[in-house]
Amino acid sequence: MADDVWLVVGLGNPGPSYAKTRHNVGQMVVDELAGRVGGGWKQHKQAKAEVIETRLSGYRTILVKPRSFMNESGGPVSGLLKFFKVEPVRLVAVHDELDIDFAALRLKFGGGDNGHNGLKSIRKSVGTGDYHRVRFGVGRPPGRQSPADFVLNEFSSTERKDLPFELDRTADAIESLLADGLEVSQGKYNS
Repeated sequence: MADDVWLVVGLGNPGPSYAKTRHNVGQMVVDELAGRVGGGWKQHKQAKAEVIETRLSGYRTILVKPRSFMNESGGPVSGLLKFFKVEPVRLVAVHDELDIDFAALRLKFGGGDNGHNGLKSIRKSVGTGDYHRVRFGVGRPPGRQSPADFVLNEFSSTERKDLPFELDRTADAIESLLADGLEVSQGKYNS
């Protein structure tokens, strides 16, 4: 197995109608990382995903945007782990999190799926929940709005003003995770 390779997956839904929604914040973060390394997305021939092979924090890193819907993310992730011979412990899933305030970050390893369909799909396809997660807070829906509708809406105008800074900070947290490990990065970035 390739123990110097990381797979960093930004969860979301494909297509322009979803591109700016809360549910796609994981893909926004990996787009930020792609911009830093100057990479162009390429369709992977054996997985329903776009990838960039690059180096982050001194490690060979595969940035990934599944081209499947969120609740089917596991298939592409599992396929890419096998293709690149990466163990799940070197997987980083970047995703939206309803249970923490907007832009708050939580880096963690393992744990439950907390009702997140993308994480459920990864657990089912990979066979474990033992991988790294970077949880980007999107907050709870206002009033009686359903969580599903809330995450499929775009960020509010107030949130959009801060979003570029927060995406940059989240990308920093991922680079720290790879370079310095989980505990150090949690101390720096967990809000």
